[in-house]
Amino acid sequence: MSTTTDPAVTTTELVVGGMTCAACVARIEKKVGRLEGVSATVNLATGRARVSHPESVTVADLVAVIEGAGFTAALPEPPAPDAPAEDDGGRPDAPARNRLMITAALSVPVLVLSMVPALQFRNWQWLCFVLASPVAVWGSWPFHQRALRGLRHSAATMDTLVSLGVLASYLWSAYALFLGGAGEPGMTMPFTLVPTAMGDTADVYLEAVVGVPLFVLTGRLLEARARRGTGSALRALASLAAKDVVVRAADGTEERVPIGRLRVGDRFVVRPGERVATDGVVVAGSSALDLSLVTGESAPVEAGPGSAVVGGAVNSGGLLEVRAEAVGADTQLARIARLVEEAQAGKARVQRVADAVAGVFVPAVLTVAVTVLGFWLGAGASPQAAVTAAVAVLVVACPCALGLATPTALLAATGRGAGLGILVSGPQALESLRRVDTVVLDKTGTLTTGSMTVTEVTVAGDTGAEVMGAEATGAGATGTGAAAPGTPAAAPAGDEEILRLAAAAESGSEHPVGRAIHAHASATASAPLPPATDFVATPGVGVRAVVDGRVVEVVRPEGERAGDAEGPAALRPPLADALRRAEEHGRTAVVVTIDGTPLAVIALGDTVRPGGYRAVDHLKRLGLRPVLATGDSEAAARAVATELGITEVHARATPEDKADLVRTLRERGHRVAVIGDGVNDTAALAGADLGIAMGGGTDAAIGAADVTLVREDMSALADAVRLARRTSLTVRSNLLWAFGYNLVTVPLAAVGLLSPMLAAAAMSASSLLVVGNSLRLRGWQPRPAGAARNRPARNAPRRTPARAPAREETPAQEQAQEQAQEQAQEQAQAQEQTPARARGGIL
Repeated sequence: MSTTTDPAVTTTELVVGGMTCAACVARIEKKVGRLEGVSATVNLATGRARVSHPESVTVADLVAVIEGAGFTAALPEPPAPDAPAEDDGGRPDAPARNRLMITAALSVPVLVLSMVPALQFRNWQWLCFVLASPVAVWGSWPFHQRALRGLRHSAATMDTLVSLGVLASYLWSAYALFLGGAGEPGMTMPFTLVPTAMGDTADVYLEAVVGVPLFVLTGRLLEARARRGTGSALRALASLAAKDVVVRAADGTEERVPIGRLRVGDRFVVRPGERVATDGVVVAGSSALDLSLVTGESAPVEAGPGSAVVGGAVNSGGLLEVRAEAVGADTQLARIARLVEEAQAGKARVQRVADAVAGVFVPAVLTVAVTVLGFWLGAGASPQAAVTAAVAVLVVACPCALGLATPTALLAATGRGAGLGILVSGPQALESLRRVDTVVLDKTGTLTTGSMTVTEVTVAGDTGAEVMGAEATGAGATGTGAAAPGTPAAAPAGDEEILRLAAAAESGSEHPVGRAIHAHASATASAPLPPATDFVATPGVGVRAVVDGRVVEVVRPEGERAGDAEGPAALRPPLADALRRAEEHGRTAVVVTIDGTPLAVIALGDTVRPGGYRAVDHLKRLGLRPVLATGDSEAAARAVATELGITEVHARATPEDKADLVRTLRERGHRVAVIGDGVNDTAALAGADLGIAMGGGTDAAIGAADVTLVREDMSALADAVRLARRTSLTVRSNLLWAFGYNLVTVPLAAVGLLSPMLAAAAMSASSLLVVGNSLRLRGWQPRPAGAARNRPARNAPRRTPARAPAREETPAQEQAQEQAQEQAQEQAQAQEQTPARARGGIL
């Protein structure tokens, strides 16, 4: 969509043509900003303007103002659904490439003859003049045309400098040939890097006439391709969208239709190797889905009936039948593309400073060139020396680098972030992310998975108790060991029967505890669950049902069972110990009674996300202070904080408490980021310096956030901080080069130490270096490849199943080992990068 509205203003996006440098950007923003209530942000790298204006100012008014400034403007055309992806070397470059090829064919002989005196035959200068004339007129026509357009609107741009430089060199060369004695047969001209006079004979600067447009045209072409490269993220996202889909009708017939005809509720088929056409829910079939291109997560995700799937995912296994839940602009892929596009259309504060400088840069250069010409003539120098210095000043000055320094880096960074599952709302979010020193973390759904799972099952037996699950540390009466975390605990036959009965009783429950017990038993049972009758659910107490002729109850320890008080004190010691363990770890515990006898205690909890400790440890190493703020109990919050190494905990925090915490931290001078996923986090997200939402969170949380982590992995937060800091470094180096280049080369040209041709080459190289430096962000990796190979998979369990207690390790030991491995990997990375730093170069 090119236009969005709210009750106060309308935001319109326009495609602007004819911009060549930051001076053009400054002129458009200034002209449009003169309209009452209108503000504009123009991006040179994307060629787009985002204009906020009242409804009284129409799009036609905005287009008229931009066209009145000497540029073109139009609303962006909607992409054709069947249009192929644009090739970087395709049609848009054809006219510029053809002009460049013809210019090069005419220019090369002139350059060779002018630079190699041994090849200068009789009347060579006239041949060069004939070849240079088309270049000065037709080859340089784009510069002349835009310079004339700017002149009509009292504006001077980069094209003004190039046009004046070419015309001045050409007119002086024509004067030298016809009136200055340079046209005499047998005249030779030595080639030097520094301009020199030839006595009484006027010099010809035909190599500058052809060299300036040749280098500038080449630079513009390469620059345009590189700029499209920095915006490859949007094209990559567009390529993920399916063009057609196989729709299955109610009678089972299938028809392949364009994606535009797919509607919410339609059922479509996804075969192995195909992309999921749109967001939906699997209704039949099972398979593994590759989401790496959508979320950045490399591990395949299993999908079966009831599983939500994302459009753009690749089906790696079996046949799936999916019911469409969102189509068109409502899909997650479309929202990601929209966020990336909006981020790339923004402008950082530092770029506004550069644009303000560029707005006065060209008039200043013209003033310097005229001053240099007058100074040389007034100092008694020859006219040709004065003209040479003035032309060199015109040609060497480059506002293009100023205009490209920040937007190209932001384009590349936002595109790379999208590939890693990190979506930023704009340049301001990247700037804030770089400066953050405190991170307030929500627990449920952020540090944890947000879903209840069975963590421990303790079964009372004749000789004791059997402990199974993620928290078990030893073998029970039957000798069965503990299952690894993240994997279902397998029970022996007798104890499995207790789990089956409890899960069957919970089959009719909609409570999260009941669903978790049912799912756990369904995954571990060797036989189908038996049916349950006479189901009764008592809110706040539990459930009761008859299963296989037995009365099965799953109740809270302090609940009432069959009219009798049932508390922890009435339980046998193994079960009472299990209850105390659950309370210490902040878990939810229920008692399973069969025919009135308590036989098991099941502990449930919200499990920590895989890699959570490593992600928090990375934040600490980056200098960030983690703070846990959650509405859960003190025990549950402390348990998660201890496991993740977080020392500052705020438990039982209401949404207002979280917002007050953020306000207090900011008042103390901290730059605060908040990461959350629920509606209760919205106020804190909006009040922080930077709001970060998990991609699976609520729409309210995502809407209040500045950064969205599509990848359900906390390590993405550390990656985002590193990317922001690397982007800031790239922007600073770009601006340092852009300002430093002009500060050095303009004085050199003014004192006559740069020839116009070398000045043109230097000017083109400056823009290419800035764009090339920004392109390095496209290949940025959050961690070295070697570390990734040596590191366990992100979704792998952190604990290793043990057959004997002697081989098991405590969480503290595991965390210490992980930290030692991380430090060794970072030291190895630093050693590998040391020679690269010694070699220097632009960072």
